[in-house]
Parts: sequence; C-alpha cells; structure tokens
Amino acid sequence: MGFLKNLISSNKNDMSVEGTVEQGLLIFDSVNDVIHAEATLKMAAFANIKVVAPPPQYRTGCDLAIRFPIMERMGIERILKDSGNEPRDIIYVNEELMQPTEICSTKDFGRYLMVRSANMKITVEKETKMIVNISGGGCSDVPYLALDLIGKTLDSASTPRQIGYTLCAYTLNIAFDEARRLLA
Repeated sequence: MGFLKNLISSNKNDMSVEGTVEQGLLIFDSVNDVIHAEATLKMAAFANIKVVAPPPQYRTGCDLAIRFPIMERMGIERILKDSGNEPRDIIYVNEELMQPTEICSTKDFGRYLMVRSANMKITVEKETKMIVNISGGGCSDVPYLALDLIGKTLDSASTPRQIGYTLCAYTLNIAFDEARRLLA
C-alpha cells in the first residue's frame, strides 16, 4: 500500500497547474517567434496552448513562452519545424521553480474592470463595456491604439492585433480578449 501511495503522490507532483495534464514550455529567442508560433499552432488546431512568462532562468531576452500539454509535444514540434520556427528549448514544467507566470491579471474597481497583460492595461466600464483607458507599454503604436480604442465598446472595437503590430499590441490584445471573456 505504501508503494501505491508514493506512486500517486509522486505523480501528483508531476501534474501541472492545469490539473491532470503534464505541461511543457516552448522557449524562443524573440517575441516575434512566440507570436508566430502561437498563430501557427492555433491554425493547426492546438487549442490547449497558452502564452505565459517563462521562469526567470529560461528568459532569453524574450519574456514570453508557450505552455502546452506534453502529450502534444511530437505534433507541436513537427508543425513548428515545418513552419521554420523551432523553439530554442523545450522544458518540462514539473517543479514549483519551473512554473510559468500568468501574464494576465485583473483588478475590479467597482464600476470599472482593469485587465493587465504584461505591461499593457485596458480599463472598461463594466455595465456598458466601454473602453475608458489604455495604458502602459513603450511601443510606438500605444498612442494610436489608445486613440482608436477609447470610447468604443469591447463588442464594437477592432482588436488591438488588427490595428497594431508591436509587442504592446500583442499583449494588449491578450488583455482585450480577457476583458471580453470576463464581461461576456
């Protein structure tokens, strides 16, 4: 009985934050590689991937990585190799120090909801879903993104990825999608 208990206990330690599925991280050299890989994998119907911040020891100048179910590793590697966008490294997420960090967080201000992704923030009036503020980042298109989005509702506005091309537009799009999901 002790053997079985130890086996179950050790298997629990190998589980991911997602529950019962072991996870891995795809580490890339640049943000553009991560964005391209995410788009490639989603087009290939890999729905269980998520962009996260890698553990500090795996940051290579790119503060983004892709978390994926280990069971899908062979298919993911094949798709990325065929697209010419192979990761620099693939790591298993099986220890607490190896856990990636969520890049999206929320703050409820009563009437308003602020969603932050990396350094970009979007603030929305909850009742009307009106975008009231865009802030953060340092990319050249942030003022344009703010000008285009503020005053529109989440349902009527273009997504930040439709109107911007920088890391700021990409991370703002993550916050935008999360705000849509939370206020649906």
